Amino acid sequence: MFFTYLRRELRRRRKAALVVASGLALGIALVIVVTSVSSGMGKAQDKVLQSLYGLGTDMTVTKAAQPAATSSDRPRFQFDAQDSGSEQSSDRVLVQGFETLSASTVTKVGEQSGVSDAVGGLSLQVVKVSGEFTRGEVQQNGEGGNQQGGAPGAAPSPEGQVQGGGANFDVNNYSVFGTDVTKPALGPLTSSKITSGRTFKSTETAAKVVVADSAYAKEKKLKVGGTVTVKGTKFEVIGIATADSGDPAANLYIPLKQAQTLSDSKDKVTTIYVRATDSQKIDAVKSTIQKNISGTTVTTSADLADTVSGSLSTASSLATSVGKWLAIAVLIAAFLVAGLLTSSAVSRRVREFGTLKALGWKSGRVTRQVVGEAIVNGLVGGVLGIALGLAGAYVVTAISPTLQAQLGGGTTGGGGGGFGGGRQAAARTLDVTLTAPVSVTTIGIAVGLAVAGGLIAGAFGGWRASRLRPADALRRVE
Repeated sequence: MFFTYLRRELRRRRKAALVVASGLALGIALVIVVTSVSSGMGKAQDKVLQSLYGLGTDMTVTKAAQPAATSSDRPRFQFDAQDSGSEQSSDRVLVQGFETLSASTVTKVGEQSGVSDAVGGLSLQVVKVSGEFTRGEVQQNGEGGNQQGGAPGAAPSPEGQVQGGGANFDVNNYSVFGTDVTKPALGPLTSSKITSGRTFKSTETAAKVVVADSAYAKEKKLKVGGTVTVKGTKFEVIGIATADSGDPAANLYIPLKQAQTLSDSKDKVTTIYVRATDSQKIDAVKSTIQKNISGTTVTTSADLADTVSGSLSTASSLATSVGKWLAIAVLIAAFLVAGLLTSSAVSRRVREFGTLKALGWKSGRVTRQVVGEAIVNGLVGGVLGIALGLAGAYVVTAISPTLQAQLGGGTTGGGGGGFGGGRQAAARTLDVTLTAPVSVTTIGIAVGLAVAGGLIAGAFGGWRASRLRPADALRRVE
């Protein structure tokens, strides 16, 4: 009897029910869109930070203090005296930043409470200068006679002037990262995908092999099976890696021991990559490491997130603050409108409810009838709202512009300073495409809001209906 009457009343008042359901649907749809956009912002930011850290990395440990550079820290290039036109080259391998950590610190970090795994890496900068000197020619007494001699830049002889000659040198500056090949699941190389060849084997700790970044390989025309020379040492190119997003961590990746040998940094690392046992306790792990290992700076993804600026940061702030409060305001308005419309409908049904009470309906039964109709309206509004929300999220994903993220205020892979400096986050600008994923949790929230909206509307109307007395109701009928 209850459901039969409920179905008939809803069918008879389709327009009023649709108005109530539409109001709820708009509020629920806005909540879905804002929630999905906020989720997309979070994933976009994670993608940006992933390009800095690498997959599975929760934090990095570096040396806290950085001394000022001195003249002894600057690279010096020396060339032998050779015949004019002979090509000469000299390169220097520099640790990015002057502060390094002992390799034993990696083990110590790995033993800290809450740490699942830790691996060290050495960030290097290679500066190669190559070119040739050309001797000048001495012109004697303006008579057109030429005499070669003198070093480039030497003062002219009394008999004439030195003309021509000079030096033509090219500077090639590129980055090299020494990675621990025994732990391939951690480190910056994990944020790149091997698109040609293979990655390192765990047995290649001292092998002269290299994985090149795809952009650098294209620039230098490097291919799998070829070789590349770093400080006079030839390395075989075994793989080409493409960064998942943004800039790569380095131009070349080599085994850690080889990097330590090239830079005369035996048993030294610049960065320790750390994975926590529980992603919810990263702050606690950070505090533990800083407390037990003095002189270190621990940087988490949350710390790096604070350095993200640009349109991504602006959009994220808008979605999480303005969007959230706008969604709440619209949802409250939708609930109030639904309640007022239901209450107004009860006022228009005075004759109906008065007659039902005169026929023996209890106040509780009338209230259940009104609440039942309101809940059905809420569920219909929920279905419409979910459909609108999914459509809105799809539109946002389809037409959303590419956002930019500038990373600043942090250093990854060693401190700054020196020739070429450290790998500073401030120097990076990444393009990120926004998505608006809708999760099952969001759908569940939408259903809950729909039921809540129906209950709120039913509470207004049920309260009005329960206060009606048959005699008063019938007396108000014209």
